[in-house]
Amino acid sequence: MGLGWSFPAGKTISTRLGGRICRLINTMSTAAAIRSLFAPGSVTIADEQVRQENLTIAEGLKRNEAGLLDELIVRYQHRLFRYLLYLTANREMAEDLFQEVWMRVLVRGAQFNGKARFETWLFTIARNLMIDQRRKRTMSSLDELFESGSDDDRPMSFEVADDQPTPFDRFSNVEDRERIAEALLQLDTLYREVLVLRFHEELSLEEIAKVTRAPLSTVKSRLYRGLAAIKPKLEYVHLRRQETV
Repeated sequence: MGLGWSFPAGKTISTRLGGRICRLINTMSTAAAIRSLFAPGSVTIADEQVRQENLTIAEGLKRNEAGLLDELIVRYQHRLFRYLLYLTANREMAEDLFQEVWMRVLVRGAQFNGKARFETWLFTIARNLMIDQRRKRTMSSLDELFESGSDDDRPMSFEVADDQPTPFDRFSNVEDRERIAEALLQLDTLYREVLVLRFHEELSLEEIAKVTRAPLSTVKSRLYRGLAAIKPKLEYVHLRRQETV
């Protein structure tokens, strides 16, 4: 049974992720792609603006600024829910965790110091809450959870609203989009999570390491293995699209 749930209604959640990975695969080998992803970035004006924005959010949360939480929910709700859906592959659990995450932000917002991006902190909360919930079911760690297969890991389709166009929009065929979403959900959850955080949420490798509490080398390994696993599936989608042009 698929996750036929929308938030409130919109594009398939894998659109941006599929587009970025497809471009990567179409332009270079996997090894070259990985090297480009690991290259250190430089501080830009945009980076400084983001830093100032995160500091402003941190100050606002410390002061319990009126209306700030509502603004943050409006801004990050779709991204957070997409992440939870991909992380859990379970609609009901994602919905419950979504509510819990924002309650945690409300209660512990003063703990955000603005040194990291707000979304990095938000996704860390989401991941930790998911681990806590699973531990109540006798699972001791996320890695142990992901090693245990269940019906929740089966391929499915689900939608989340997104008003912004994504690179994946070039795949206008619904069947292609569904095939890519299915390919993502067939990956091991640890690999899928890193791919989603890197390509869809555009987190840096260092930020992903903070969210997952994994060494940077482990994050790189999971990214490499995830790209290698999904590459033939996305190449097939690209070839099919070329044949119809």
